[in-house]
Amino acid sequence: MCGRCWQKNPQRPFVAASGLAARLDDPPSWLSDFGGFAAAGFGPSRAAGLIGQLGRLLADGGSGHPQVLLDRSRSLGRGRSPGTLARTLEAFFTSRGMALPMNQAELLAAGRRQRRIDAVPGPLRPAAAGFAGACLQARERARRASTRPRADSTIEDRLAAVRDLAIYLAAERGKTDWATADVHDIEAFLATRPANRKSTLTALRQFFAWARTRKLILADPTSGLAAREPRGFRGPTAHLALQRQLFRRWTTVSEVHPHEALTGLLALLHGATCGELRGLVITDIDESARAVRLGQRPAATLLDPASWAALEQSLDHRARLGTANPHVLVTKQTKSTRQAASAYYLSHILDPAGVRPRLLRGTRLAELVTTMDPKLVSAAFGMRPEGVLIYLADHVDHGRLEKANPCKLSRHLALVRSN
Repeated sequence: MCGRCWQKNPQRPFVAASGLAARLDDPPSWLSDFGGFAAAGFGPSRAAGLIGQLGRLLADGGSGHPQVLLDRSRSLGRGRSPGTLARTLEAFFTSRGMALPMNQAELLAAGRRQRRIDAVPGPLRPAAAGFAGACLQARERARRASTRPRADSTIEDRLAAVRDLAIYLAAERGKTDWATADVHDIEAFLATRPANRKSTLTALRQFFAWARTRKLILADPTSGLAAREPRGFRGPTAHLALQRQLFRRWTTVSEVHPHEALTGLLALLHGATCGELRGLVITDIDESARAVRLGQRPAATLLDPASWAALEQSLDHRARLGTANPHVLVTKQTKSTRQAASAYYLSHILDPAGVRPRLLRGTRLAELVTTMDPKLVSAAFGMRPEGVLIYLADHVDHGRLEKANPCKLSRHLALVRSN
């Protein structure tokens, strides 16, 4: 057999696994099964390369226990990625109950928090590090109490606000001590970011409340400050001409990636979020009813012909990858694992069309809430009524209400003005 044919030979991973078992003094019992697992998820050449990397780990004298081997395999990754071998071993061991999943998400979150702390000027940095530790302790207490613990993104946003304030105090105000910050400094800092005034002020209030309990400051400079913002949805929406253009793109252009078409149509027509699309698995599809179960929605979502055709194209793309990943949206990075596509992938999948899924979902919700009963919309989307009411527009179509009871009309107008 020539070298080119040997590179494409389907038996190459199994030969590599058997050869590795023959070279090892005490080969693990799962080695042959791993060869078949790698061969099912990768091409022959790539699978044989992974078995070779595994052989170097098993031959270096370290422990061959699955959990220890999984932790050691992360050293072969590049940058913040654990590497293909680590992800493949994780999928193999966890599917057989031989090891616990890697805490890769926690490691990445810890790195993001540390980068925000390192960006704080030196004299102000210890307080920021202490605040980060307090946030983590509060989250652990919330987990033990079965309440709602803060997500990593929330803690990172709090630290980012503290970082930006520290940089502003050192660069613009010449202050290197938290105790010297006053209300005028906070007000001037908030004026530099009027769009995020409310969230930034909330983060700073939490930080200075913690700093006061640690006696780092004598008075809270955020007390007395208000974050008055108009209630309601203020995000951008897609006009009708843009919606028609996007619909034609995702239903008629054959060069569009199946993931882009499915994500765009489900967000545009059914208000799907990135989280709902990430969690969509094969078992959530009802072929007989042509419906899918999205996230925590109380009932399955019936798909229109265009959305169902996009779903079938995504399933065909998944079949061509030859993956055992149960999710519908499978990428090159996740085809050898059972993990969902990353949040970054979903948030940027519509970049070729020049839009974001959040824009399309906001457009759909604003349209439905304005033309229908908000309670029906909240029930259909699995949302709370108060979360849907923020999308209620302040425009009243008098042509649709002039035939209604005058008393009901006046009450409706009063309700709209109050919201």
